[in-house]
Amino acid sequence: MPRLITDDTARSISLRILRATDHGELLVREPDGREHRFGTVGAPLRGEIQLHDEGVWREFLRGSLGVGRTYAEGRWSSPDLVSLVAVGARNMPAFDRLRGRFKHLLLPVQHVRNGARNTVARARRQISAHYDLSNDLFGLFLDPTMSYSCAVFERPEIDLETAQVEKIDRLCRKLGLQPGMSLVEIGTGWGALAIHAAREYGVDVTTTTISREQHALARRRIDEAGLADRIDLRLEDYRDLKGQFDRLVSVEMIEAVGWRDLPTFYQCCDALLKEDGLMAVQAITIDDGAYEIEKRQRSFINTMIFPGGCLPSQQVMGRLVTSDTRLRTVDVEDLTPHYAETCRRWRATFNARLDEVRALGYDETFIRLWDLYLAYVQAGFQERRIELVQEVYAAPGYAAADEARVLEARTAGATA
Repeated sequence: MPRLITDDTARSISLRILRATDHGELLVREPDGREHRFGTVGAPLRGEIQLHDEGVWREFLRGSLGVGRTYAEGRWSSPDLVSLVAVGARNMPAFDRLRGRFKHLLLPVQHVRNGARNTVARARRQISAHYDLSNDLFGLFLDPTMSYSCAVFERPEIDLETAQVEKIDRLCRKLGLQPGMSLVEIGTGWGALAIHAAREYGVDVTTTTISREQHALARRRIDEAGLADRIDLRLEDYRDLKGQFDRLVSVEMIEAVGWRDLPTFYQCCDALLKEDGLMAVQAITIDDGAYEIEKRQRSFINTMIFPGGCLPSQQVMGRLVTSDTRLRTVDVEDLTPHYAETCRRWRATFNARLDEVRALGYDETFIRLWDLYLAYVQAGFQERRIELVQEVYAAPGYAAADEARVLEARTAGATA
């Protein structure tokens, strides 16, 4: 980065921004021992950061991208990453306003995304950068179903696998799956939902992914379950799917679509549904007010973790369903607290198995990066900077009298 702003100037700007901390307490320790306290001293929520390099101040002006990169490089540390990120998330609205006041100084050092269309080729590259890291890596911290999405904890004491099965079955119940129905899934993951729907509900599943690693393991898991005749597994972009289906489901895939292509996603889903069909989407969303600010920004998450990702807002999703499809929204369920707990468990397991992570060839920079990523999203859900919803949409021919069954499915209990 060109040295358009000196370290001293960056420090001054950063400290002034941090003075806007209004919720919780933030303690910043500089390399020379100087300390700065912001917010409410003695507040229950307290974050602490130790800087190891004065140059970090300049990187912090890049926003979360600079924060994430410098943490991965070991240039700052914290005794409690989740609490630190939670303080930041709780104060983000005020920080967003202050960033606007310093716009003339920050523009030279901020990276603004152009928002290029997410072509099929670009989508494959971006998905591969995360999901093709290694099936073995994901297997170290995910539950046996290999579900990489929000679980649903009906009781706090249940294990992660049980909670993931409940999430999957909850979606199947909301869709009212019946033997002989056809279900199309956009975003296979490692095959857990497709296998459950085919085995427990007797439906014929078409499921697609553009991750080669996921496709390979899903293929093996489907074959081992003896369901190859019921599950059509494809390595295709959702835009290449043809035909019409009774039901459609997509679990946390919409975040990879890209904001310019969200209308295309909904239009394609609409075209895949029969006249009396139902569609369920599980999505990570961002606050409506933050969506316009964040959608073009190069951030820690959409650059270093999920390249090209963009969280939709519920308002945008609702508007697209109304303007770009023939569908109507019949249910929206907020499951945000469940995702904070899911991430907490993933992070605890990941950190408990670091020797195995290293044995797979991942270095300390990667470990720090992923530890921050898991803490970052856990705190984001805790503070509701980001949220998790399951939304169900109905095609015109779906009987309005049956919509109550979708709501009942939230607590109907798993199908045996």
